Amino acid sequence: MTVIRGTGRRRGALLAAAAAGLVGVGLTAAPAQAHNPVWKVTCDQVTVDLTRYSDEAVNTVTIKADGKDLLPAEQFKGEFHKKIKLPAHDKALTLRLVVKAGDGDQYSRDETRTAPVCDTAPPTKPSPKPSPPAKPKPTPSARPGGPAPAPSTSAPAAPAPQPSADLAETGSSNSTPLVAGMGGGVLVAGAGIVWAARRRRTARH
Repeated sequence: MTVIRGTGRRRGALLAAAAAGLVGVGLTAAPAQAHNPVWKVTCDQVTVDLTRYSDEAVNTVTIKADGKDLLPAEQFKGEFHKKIKLPAHDKALTLRLVVKAGDGDQYSRDETRTAPVCDTAPPTKPSPKPSPPAKPKPTPSARPGGPAPAPSTSAPAAPAPQPSADLAETGSSNSTPLVAGMGGGVLVAGAGIVWAARRRRTARH
């Protein structure tokens, strides 16, 4: 009977120790799970979600990008939610999140992440090339190297009128010398007749 009682006491002690250990672990784990800091980083923004923090203590959150303030120190109680646009960058940005819990430094956070470069920027359109100026056409000159002739301002000459077939013939013809000769003979004969008549009259007297 004595042996049985000793064995029962040992079992009871072990069970009590195990229960105390479980309680201790639960008490230790509960505060750690009470604070939930979550933040996400993309190429163009940072999202911060801090939940299950103390409603009585004052908590502080700060974010820096390459050592410069991206989010100056802000105080909150209970929860904090914010989305922050990142500045334009052509190389990776180093972001640092610092959360100071007001109910104990064991719940504070100091983490660093990297924001990559966005590769979705639209391609730049090439500027159109200027067209070369038109070359002036050379003006023809009277002789090589001489001054260019002045443009003519006179109106083109009117075409000569063509003779009509219906008009009467007014020029000389082939019978003109014959008519002139006959006229001359008549004049000579008339003069001879006049001279002979005068002579006869003179002889009578």
